Amino acid sequence: MPAALSTPLTPSACPLCGQANECAIAAGRPAESCWCMTQAINPAALAALPHEARGKVCICAACGAPAPVAQQPSAAGDPPSPI
Repeated sequence: MPAALSTPLTPSACPLCGQANECAIAAGRPAESCWCMTQAINPAALAALPHEARGKVCICAACGAPAPVAQQPSAAGDPPSPI
């Protein structure tokens, strides 16, 4: 069974890091104006949400940012890729 949250849920705070989540809905603005409507969300961040926070509070953009993709080094002698 997952551990319970140590602090109460706050609609304007990210349940992962505790910082402001900049949620438009929590601020009384239309959902369409929220940062999460235009940014891809890292599935691992959503999976890390405590069960009791799911569907109740939003994560922040920093926690929701997609994981960086590791670039493979080119083999020796390969020309640089065109941009």
